[in-house]
Amino acid sequence: MSHNEIVIFLVAISIMLFFARFLGEVFSKLKQPAIIGEIIAGILLGPTVFGNIWPELQGTLFPQSGNVSLVLNGIVQLAVIMLLIVSGLEVNLALIAKQGKTAFYTSTLGMVIPFVAGFIPFYFFSNSFGANDGDNLIFALFMGTALSISALPVIARTLMDMNLLKSEIGVIIIASAIVNDLFGWIFFSIIIGMISSGGSANYLTQIGGIFLFLAVLFFIGKPVIDRLVPRIQRNYSYPGSILSFIFIAGLTAAAITEAAGIHAIFGAFMIGVVVGDSSHLKEETREIIHQFVTNIFAPLFFISIGLKVDFVANFNPLLVSIVLVLAIFGKVTGSGLGAKLGGMSNPEAMTIGFGMNSRGAMEIILGLLALQAGIINEEVFVALVVMALVTSLVSAPMMSIFLAKMKKFETLTQIIDPKLILFTTRNEKTAVIQELTGTVASQAGISPNRMFDEVMSREAAFAPVIIPGLALPHAKLDVKRPWIAISVNRKGYRYSDEITEPVYLTVLLISPKDKPELHLNLLAGIVGAFSEEDAIKSLVETTDKVSIAAHFTERT
Repeated sequence: MSHNEIVIFLVAISIMLFFARFLGEVFSKLKQPAIIGEIIAGILLGPTVFGNIWPELQGTLFPQSGNVSLVLNGIVQLAVIMLLIVSGLEVNLALIAKQGKTAFYTSTLGMVIPFVAGFIPFYFFSNSFGANDGDNLIFALFMGTALSISALPVIARTLMDMNLLKSEIGVIIIASAIVNDLFGWIFFSIIIGMISSGGSANYLTQIGGIFLFLAVLFFIGKPVIDRLVPRIQRNYSYPGSILSFIFIAGLTAAAITEAAGIHAIFGAFMIGVVVGDSSHLKEETREIIHQFVTNIFAPLFFISIGLKVDFVANFNPLLVSIVLVLAIFGKVTGSGLGAKLGGMSNPEAMTIGFGMNSRGAMEIILGLLALQAGIINEEVFVALVVMALVTSLVSAPMMSIFLAKMKKFETLTQIIDPKLILFTTRNEKTAVIQELTGTVASQAGISPNRMFDEVMSREAAFAPVIIPGLALPHAKLDVKRPWIAISVNRKGYRYSDEITEPVYLTVLLISPKDKPELHLNLLAGIVGAFSEEDAIKSLVETTDKVSIAAHFTERT
């Protein structure tokens, strides 16, 4: 590079970083993902705006060819690899296993349905969307993949802003998005292999290479990394040594996968997954890498998107509309249906569906690579970027709408169900509690024996008979919501040797283990419902379950 080229390069990097960070901060203040501001900054500095106003200066600062362009592209490529390392570090493999069937159904249908929705129309009408002759299969596979991947960083930020990150819904969304990322990148690497092999049968070699790389990485590399991470953090300068190790490992893996014809980003992402899965990696280390990459390298990549394409000249309203409809319909329908099959209510399922709908970094990276590889044209690329921006913007407002429709289960009125009121002739404490726990367990979807054991264990520590004639056994378990079941025995039964007064009403309360304050409030509410004299007597004489439920709800 000449003296003038070095000056232009440094000025260009400074301008890119300043505008990307400035607009990124503006959108962060507006509770929107920073990448939206960073992409808009690129559109402003690129041929769309700046290039139309002052084309000579824009072409000088951000040339499309020559040494300056070559170095800028190198920086952008490094930024992509760094961003994928960080994305891999955010993958929590243990979280996936903990979420069970709900996360499995949500992630599976949240990938399959949008993939099919993207593949079918773009396969049969590929030429209408600008695909080259003979590339219709690869083009359709790419579009299906691009429409099926969620953006984990954007989703995490949205959940954090809505105080949902550690909620049950938030954890399901994150776990499902992690699975999306893992399988999305594996599948995209297969597509890259098909491209590099010219679409011939040789792509099977690339597929074999992917699984060989994964096998070596997880069965050999992971145990080695698990041993090296604590030693490096303990014996060498911190955090410099561990940061260097992670970046060296990521760049090396990226070089290996690139040389194998898979793509550098796949190796970088998988190294991030393996290192991030190590229990020895300090949380502080993750945060340092996250801050370094997301505040320096990520803005340079996202702003570069707008520098490459004229978004006005290549904006096709029909194509953008088709991509948007297919992306939103496929992802919300697939993820929402999966969550519903996993046992969530309709409002919960729709909240999860729109939570999974956020796109961002992944689609844009995929789109840029596909554009460079000649799979898609500039109009399709613009449509994908617009889709990523719109879906990221609408996720939080749509989630808020369905969150407001969710039943809260915070008061007796919201919890007590006449179907869980029993008239019994059982005259022994154990038998009554077994009947109640069995009834609740069948509704809550947990083991009745476990619930019974937990209630009886608490019985030994706390006296459940607070008001003569009323027993209030209760426990806190891993349930999604509080449950109340009521047993009415008109003849009464002896609760224990220490309590001589017969018990006519037994009210079982089961509440979430992580909500102790709610548990205490509900206990107080149940006791408060019997503040009136002869309240128990009047309930025992009642034969209508709805009237018994109303006694509690009218007094809260």
